[in-house]
Amino acid sequence: MPSIAPPIPDVRPVQTSLLAPRLAVTLGLAALADWLFYNERIGISLALFAVVLMGCSLLANRAASSSRRSLLAVVIAVAGIIPAIEELNLLSLALLVLALGVAVSIGTNPGLYGLADRTRALRELLLFGPFRLIRDVAGSVSMPAVATGFAVWFVPVVLGAVFVALFASANPLIEKWFALLNPGNAASQVNLTRMLFWIAMLSVVWPFIQVRWRRKAVTPAAAIEPVAEESSTRSDGNLVDFFGTATILRSLILFNLLFAVQTILDVIYLWGNAALPADITYAAYAHRGAYPLIVTALLAAGFVLIAMRPGGPAEQSPVIRPLVYLWVAQNVMLVISSMLRLDLYVQTYLLTYWRIAAFIWMLLVAVGLVLIVVRIALRYSDEWLIRANLITLFGTLYICSLVNFAAIMANYNVSHSRQAGGKGVSVDMHYLTLLGPQALPAIDKALQLRYVADPSLVSHRNCLVERLQQDMNSWRAWSFRSWRLQRYIATREQQQVPAS
Repeated sequence: MPSIAPPIPDVRPVQTSLLAPRLAVTLGLAALADWLFYNERIGISLALFAVVLMGCSLLANRAASSSRRSLLAVVIAVAGIIPAIEELNLLSLALLVLALGVAVSIGTNPGLYGLADRTRALRELLLFGPFRLIRDVAGSVSMPAVATGFAVWFVPVVLGAVFVALFASANPLIEKWFALLNPGNAASQVNLTRMLFWIAMLSVVWPFIQVRWRRKAVTPAAAIEPVAEESSTRSDGNLVDFFGTATILRSLILFNLLFAVQTILDVIYLWGNAALPADITYAAYAHRGAYPLIVTALLAAGFVLIAMRPGGPAEQSPVIRPLVYLWVAQNVMLVISSMLRLDLYVQTYLLTYWRIAAFIWMLLVAVGLVLIVVRIALRYSDEWLIRANLITLFGTLYICSLVNFAAIMANYNVSHSRQAGGKGVSVDMHYLTLLGPQALPAIDKALQLRYVADPSLVSHRNCLVERLQQDMNSWRAWSFRSWRLQRYIATREQQQVPAS
């Protein structure tokens, strides 16, 4: 019989002797994050935390590292931290997270080669790693049944708590109910939001401290097929444990109940205009929750995609599929309610580019949720879902490129302003002029209102007309939209010339 070289083992179990110090380091980093971030403005503090996290990661996993790879890891981490020091924004944050992931993978794993391996390693570290804390701790003390129980309930409890926190921030009624639960004793000092923050930070920090990589087996050609099958089963184990049928079923039952509370409240108070408690205004209820509810819908969509992945254990379940359809339907209702909330907000505070973008984004989220249902119902592939969403996105962008948003915003703001008898606030003349020449028809309408006879507005209007004429003087700057506006200006000037 040909000899088969044993595969390189997964670096999976947590050594009991190292468990306590690594947990202590993780708790210390969570405490540092609490001091740096909780209820504080974030800037250079994130770069400081990244430096400490990277240093602790290399020290905790120094047995799997070497001086050369550690130096390269430090260089990559520093390169990723520099943009966050310069200015913290979404781009610099993404670069920082990516650099930390790459640096940890290089500094602690000599067995990764090629882009595909490193991409899988980053996925394990950044996406699945935060779900490892409970299982690693439970598995290290030889409690398989307890570990399984934690794995089954970890996702529904943690995500359920996140959804509850989002609903409380979006709905003053739910927030009031939580306030009524405080008995006024020492237990009432426990802050739900802070607890969620600590849970999130412990989960995020742990995979950097207890680094675990999966390595490919080195076997003869004759043994490639069975080993590959075993490796596939193992590499998917992390996902199966936390997103198996039992976990998904419990999650969907809990999530449907939580979302039903929010849906019923919206039906009663937002759609039905029922009387709210005396200390909660209708405006506060309607205006407060548009954006948190959209975050809730996006988290729900991500969970559905992971739980109902093609070939997964939950896809064939006759019980889970109806629960998924019900939950997605509630999420679509949530998005529609968010759009209504934003519409009520716009009726009072008028339109801006960001509010129009929010409307479009909410519509895309709703379409994406419907497409997820179509993929599950018709058993299409994830590639189909990505392609359908890209077609929807580019179709939306193409339509938006043909829409004159500046003119729409200007006309809406003037027509719905307090001066025009609308429900909105006073029209912002400065913002009108910032919209450019396309706002000229709305500015003319505003000048006709007797309460808006502002000499400075007339001066700004003339500047915009002059700017339009300068643009149209060159054929290179010609556009059909500007030509139509020029025709409007010419017609209006002819109407205002007195008959001789």
